[in-house]
Amino acid sequence: MMMKRFLPALLASAALTLTLASCNDESPNSGASTSSEDDVATTTLPPLPPVVDTTGGKKAPEPAANSVNRELNAQNATEDIKKMQEQL
Repeated sequence: MMMKRFLPALLASAALTLTLASCNDESPNSGASTSSEDDVATTTLPPLPPVVDTTGGKKAPEPAANSVNRELNAQNATEDIKKMQEQL
């Protein structure tokens, strides 16, 4: 019986503690905003490396001419699966 009353009270006090802790402002410049100019990166990032070609120079197959206008249904999906199985 005591646990039924103790658990909600414990959860409520934990939630209240976390809420108060997140609202507490312990910054060295009290009254200032949470970010300062020291927190901002001012240098530019290095350029990204070039993309590695993992296809071995092969081109992607062109989609069918009517693939954009095809309806998504079970019959068309079955036909597409059968076409893919031939390639495997």
